[in-house]
Amino acid sequence: MTPQTVLAVGAHIGDMDLAAGPVLAQNVLDGGTSVLVALTPGERGHPRLDAERYKAQKIAEAEAFADGIGARVVVFDDLSDGFLPADDAVADRLTMLVRDVRPDLMLAHWPRSMHSDHTNASTVAERARFLAGLPGHREDDRPRHGVARFLYTENWEDAPGFEADTFVEISPEAQARWTDAISGQAFARGETYGFRYIDYYSAQMVTRGCLAGVPHAVAFSSGDLPALRRLP
Repeated sequence: MTPQTVLAVGAHIGDMDLAAGPVLAQNVLDGGTSVLVALTPGERGHPRLDAERYKAQKIAEAEAFADGIGARVVVFDDLSDGFLPADDAVADRLTMLVRDVRPDLMLAHWPRSMHSDHTNASTVAERARFLAGLPGHREDDRPRHGVARFLYTENWEDAPGFEADTFVEISPEAQARWTDAISGQAFARGETYGFRYIDYYSAQMVTRGCLAGVPHAVAFSSGDLPALRRLP
């Protein structure tokens, strides 16, 4: 893919690591800049560890993952898993980050999900994109920035209504970097509730590659379902 600055916004640590991580790794390998955002740590997702212990573990895992693929990570660690609000207070915080990073492309959750945090994170990301480019909105704090492209990621918890229309080819090196990095996250290895995340998303890269006519690919939706295409 053409090197660019990509900002991937997830509700929890791990969301965008899985759904967008291979593309973020590919972008770095191609000379671009990749930034992960977790709007909460995802600290309530372990059946045996209390929230504070798991929060610390998740943040350490997020930093290691980002380092492994050559990305940067930002965690809103004062917001809480399961209680993410879709309000302008959170959107405005993200707006300032968008203006700092100045992405060419933003990635976010598909807005229909079994998890309310994912739905709210999608709303917040879209609102932040709008506010970041809004003339007169806090321009004294940061110069405004219009994000040219906004795509929704493919996540098994966000499946209702998702239709892929954009594909990014993943090279063997990017896939290897992602696999090594994501294997450092306990939940991705299936150590929390047993779901085989790494197997699922690895297999998904193969099936999406079949549709795109390449060995491995990650799929996105633009939300408007034009003809199938691949990012250059």
